[in-house]
Amino acid sequence: MRVLGLIPARGGSKGVPRKNIKLLAGKPLLAYTAESALAAKRLARVVLSTDDAEIAEVGKDCGIEVPFFRPAELAEDKTPTLPVVQHALNFLERQGDRFDAVCLLQPTNPLRRADDIDSCIELMERHTADCVISVLPVPAEYNPHWVYFLNGDGSLRLSTGETTPIPRRQELPPAFHREGSIYITRRDVVMTQNSLFGARVVGYEMDPALSVNIDTPDDWKLAERLIVANSKH
Repeated sequence: MRVLGLIPARGGSKGVPRKNIKLLAGKPLLAYTAESALAAKRLARVVLSTDDAEIAEVGKDCGIEVPFFRPAELAEDKTPTLPVVQHALNFLERQGDRFDAVCLLQPTNPLRRADDIDSCIELMERHTADCVISVLPVPAEYNPHWVYFLNGDGSLRLSTGETTPIPRRQELPPAFHREGSIYITRRDVVMTQNSLFGARVVGYEMDPALSVNIDTPDDWKLAERLIVANSKH
């Protein structure tokens, strides 16, 4: 299976300004994702999708290809991810380069390892999945069987639709949430079904010690602490 590694990094960012090229523990944030992507054995090509010339130069310095610039209308605050992925695939296919799947790697998750990327691709092949996403377990208190939604009349209803919650923690089925480091989707699901997930999604459980999603200055500080802690191992 031929897989494209796609790193989206637009110029505008509100929570941490210019975060994609800001130095995190001495290196541009983008460099961490570039290193894991380039070290992955299962990615056929690693491409940066950006609208920003400075980010493009940092990406090139990190060894990532920058074959195009993303249009401004695909680099706004509320731009969904799907058209960004479709734009990249369309551009590369017009150049004659076609892939079986695309692996989306957000720079804001800097701690993923190359082995995680390769394992996700192998998982997709083994389970004939439409999509593989990195996940983390949901703590028991947030399990859907114990989570309530608020009705319009002020009453509560279980998120599962059941009438009573499961009484014991030991009886709760495992639940997971999207972790954000890795999304791998088959090309036809993206281009034909207009989806990043498809019908058959398989989860790859990440190590919590290697998981952080940088959106705020506090997230940035946490990422620095985790990087320093992991560098001592």
